[in-house]
Amino acid sequence: MKLTELERTLGHNFKKIDLLERALTHRSWAHENSSGASEREIALRENESLEFVGDSVLGLVVAEGLFLKNPSFAEGELTLMKHRLVSTKTLARIGANLKLGDFLRMGRGEEKTGGREKPAILADTVEAVIAAIFFDAGYAAARAFVESTFAGEFQEATPAASVDYKSLLQERLQSRQMAAPEYKVVRTEGAPHERTFFVEAVWEGGRAEGNGTSIKAAEMMAAAEAIETLDGDTKPKL
Repeated sequence: MKLTELERTLGHNFKKIDLLERALTHRSWAHENSSGASEREIALRENESLEFVGDSVLGLVVAEGLFLKNPSFAEGELTLMKHRLVSTKTLARIGANLKLGDFLRMGRGEEKTGGREKPAILADTVEAVIAAIFFDAGYAAARAFVESTFAGEFQEATPAASVDYKSLLQERLQSRQMAAPEYKVVRTEGAPHERTFFVEAVWEGGRAEGNGTSIKAAEMMAAAEAIETLDGDTKPKL
């Protein structure tokens, strides 16, 4: 398919079309089509570095949008909504809606295993596309794209509708043969009618803190932070 078709879908005409091409290039394609190239040379052709930037740009746009839409919400509530909006599930749904899988360049092996429809790949590609727009036309253009493309997700995002991070954390710990976490209120701040609760989630070898205008919201944030800590523990240390 021609990239002009995708540009119409994205609502952005690239001045540097090579940025969009790179955003759509999976590392498997780069490896298969870069014979004799070094890892650094291959990295210049695939989209992982763009994903890194796109993740940050998306996070800023979402944080800004949620704050302006919900200025009275506590940090914990905003964090829960942000986690939902930037989650792999949400990004994969956006990627499928944009039909990014149809435009991906990927290796034969990845193609055979259904790579064009894999949630993680679609989610990563959305982040890479956001970065491509950012580098092509600046933050305002990237923000406009995110606000337009994620409009429905923003409307549905509420603390109550966010992911059940407490259940996810318990499942994550059970998969490691670890006991369920314990939650405890460590302090409260504010007047009785506008109180903020601070809750700590404790598990074998770790702890994380969250806050919110209710104990439940604070527990959810603590669980979300705990999951990020656990995921970080599995990543290779540089």
